[in-house]
Amino acid sequence: MAITSFGGLGPGSQPLEEDGGELQYMEMPKGMLTFARPILPEKENVAGLRAALAVLSAVADSLAAFSPGRPNAVHDLAGLDHANLALIDQALGEGEVSVICGGDVQAQESVLAGVWRVRRTGANGQLASDTIEVGTFPSAVMARAFAESRDALAAPAAYPAGIFNAPPLIAEINEHIRRTAPGVEPHVINLSLLPHTEEDFALLDSLLGQGPVVVLSRGYGNCRVTTTATRDVWWVRFYNSTEALILNTIEVTALPEVVSAAPEDIADSHGRLLEILEVYR
Repeated sequence: MAITSFGGLGPGSQPLEEDGGELQYMEMPKGMLTFARPILPEKENVAGLRAALAVLSAVADSLAAFSPGRPNAVHDLAGLDHANLALIDQALGEGEVSVICGGDVQAQESVLAGVWRVRRTGANGQLASDTIEVGTFPSAVMARAFAESRDALAAPAAYPAGIFNAPPLIAEINEHIRRTAPGVEPHVINLSLLPHTEEDFALLDSLLGQGPVVVLSRGYGNCRVTTTATRDVWWVRFYNSTEALILNTIEVTALPEVVSAAPEDIADSHGRLLEILEVYR
């Protein structure tokens, strides 16, 4: 019985088309962030750092007490000296999600999902507050995300040339803004799959406006999430590791799931933080 030998698969493995054209493959992401246990000082080297350990223990208690819908627990780091803050920095590390709100609030999720380091700077650029929040997303950011937003999109009296799909999208967005409430599933409009023109995008971008929040979620590739100036409307864009846009969506929701810490991950963070603290007991 003859055995047929097959060539390889993937880019470069198939013959060219008769016209000389070559099939182009999108390069796939090459890396993914995973949890890495922080490198911490030995027990005998933390003398005098009881204040930091007390804060971390309180954070563990907040993780244990977390439940969806409950206000975030906030732990103030004011008054801690450099050595104590350094231990907290080591224990928390930096996770996948970074947030900028306006020009004065920055938040960074730690390696423990649902544990956020939130810093606010004053007009002079100096640090005004430094806190740890435990919750699905920083409340300090959510309080300002749509504080000055409009409640709906105002359709223009006449549409400019080149508009194709914007009018029904405006009506769809306004309809779901009215339905947004706790427990309501996000409404996602996949712009990557919809027929559209450049004029459609330009008009939607102009009508939605720009909000104060920018979120970068680094996982398998990058996800960039921004608030608009329209209540509960977010732009959510996914890029691969080569910075090519692979998914462009509008989400109508209080908070997109991609930047929100899941309850099961927060429960997992509680166990991980207890393991860290066990070394110092």
